[in-house]
Amino acid sequence: MMGHVLRAGVALLCLLAPALAAPKTDLVLAIGGEPETGFDPLFGWGGYGHPLFQSTLLKRGPDLETQGDLATAWSLSDDRLTWTVTIRPDAVFSDGTKLTARDVAFTYLRGRETAGALDLSVLAGAEAIDDTTVRIRLTKPWITFTETFFTLGIVPAASYGPDYARRPVGSGPYRLLSWREGEQLIVERNLGYYGPKPAFERVTFLFTGDDAGLAAARAGAVDLVSVPAPLADAVPEGFAALPVKTVDNRGLSLPFQPDEGRTAPGGGRIGSAVTSDPAIRHAINRGLDRQAVVEVALHGHGTPAYGPVDGLPWAGADDRVSYDLDAASGLLDAAGWVPGADGVRAKGGVRAAFPIHYPASDATRQALAETVAALLQPLGIEAVPKGSSWDAIGRVMHAEPVIFGFGSHSPYQLYSLYQSELGGVEYQNPTYYANSTVDALFAQAQGAPSLEASYPLWSQAAFDGRTGYGLKGDAAWAWLVNLDHVYFVNRCLDVGRPQIEPHGHGWPITASIASWTWTCD
Repeated sequence: MMGHVLRAGVALLCLLAPALAAPKTDLVLAIGGEPETGFDPLFGWGGYGHPLFQSTLLKRGPDLETQGDLATAWSLSDDRLTWTVTIRPDAVFSDGTKLTARDVAFTYLRGRETAGALDLSVLAGAEAIDDTTVRIRLTKPWITFTETFFTLGIVPAASYGPDYARRPVGSGPYRLLSWREGEQLIVERNLGYYGPKPAFERVTFLFTGDDAGLAAARAGAVDLVSVPAPLADAVPEGFAALPVKTVDNRGLSLPFQPDEGRTAPGGGRIGSAVTSDPAIRHAINRGLDRQAVVEVALHGHGTPAYGPVDGLPWAGADDRVSYDLDAASGLLDAAGWVPGADGVRAKGGVRAAFPIHYPASDATRQALAETVAALLQPLGIEAVPKGSSWDAIGRVMHAEPVIFGFGSHSPYQLYSLYQSELGGVEYQNPTYYANSTVDALFAQAQGAPSLEASYPLWSQAAFDGRTGYGLKGDAAWAWLVNLDHVYFVNRCLDVGRPQIEPHGHGWPITASIASWTWTCD
């Protein structure tokens, strides 16, 4: 069956190839990321990258600096409860209707009702003061609410309806022309777009899978293709490899609470007699050769990770540790973890043993689990990789380690992983981590007068000189790697300097698509 699908995909791509010989006004991209719920921002579309069809209030530049998009001015009240945003007067939707502050208010209020993948729980209200001014009120100071300014595409109040996800109307640089699910999406330039005119009139996104996408690149039928690590060295003729740094991380969760027979509200045991011991957590972090993990599991296409937000302004200062197997063993010796006859350490009748869970369909996480298990053996820690479904993982993730993946452009990523109140809430804080100092610093950060002013407080939560979630404090997780996102790009296509990219859902590479250019005659 897979062979038929692959041949059909390549046949489709080859049919497209002759059209690409003409002067370049069209692009063909094979970068995956077809959204399961369609192109509705209220249900998460655009959360990783940019919504393409819709405009957002703000956008990020190559260095993640804040820039205006729809918004020309924005301010937060002294009590941190009210945002006042001025929007540009020349924005129109792709159906020709004018975009006003009323559409912005509608988007936020409707987004709160959908209970989708949006951080709108603190939204108290949104109202248009006039055509170009919207006032957004919060129930409490919450600086990470600003992430919605960067990711929530604005939808039209007059025409938004149940079929919007399949027929989106927006004010972004492109408009949807056709979508055949599982095959392709074709978009065309939005002639009413207020920003710089994109160089390409039409862009086709192909949903063909990794092997077919690479075959299409070799046939000259696509201009840009994303490739997984095992294929990233096979650069086709006429293409250049573009490795993009990311915070698309993978980490080993270390259940933080002791095993005292507690269960989560949704079921499942809470706590581990092994990983609740700080010596175990610190030894794992000190005893993992992360560069070896990158080389073995990612074929070199990544970087060692020491936290969930490496390289971002809110990361902990110097939150890293040197690989030292002897020092890691010494930590376990000092804590009373004694090697047994089988080489596995034990303490008080508890063996230093646990499974490492990963989704069975994810080859990269499987490779990470197997590599980590091998690297922990010399420490006297027995880790057994175990692939299963996310449903099965959800039943054990509060008590047993899991290879998780995260990565966001928002400090809320830290809050979701380490805020004690979020223990056991869906996939947030799956380890039930709790530290009152970290909670207090998070509260201060959420009450900051601006996103930039909050950065030092988020950073301090990793380690404040005494405690914190990071490697000098509780060593609450063992972060392993940040994946490179590798693209093969036609040598004539200039995509500029990409941002450090978030978790790999969606199309983060297209955040700057309106400024891409063709450099060959």
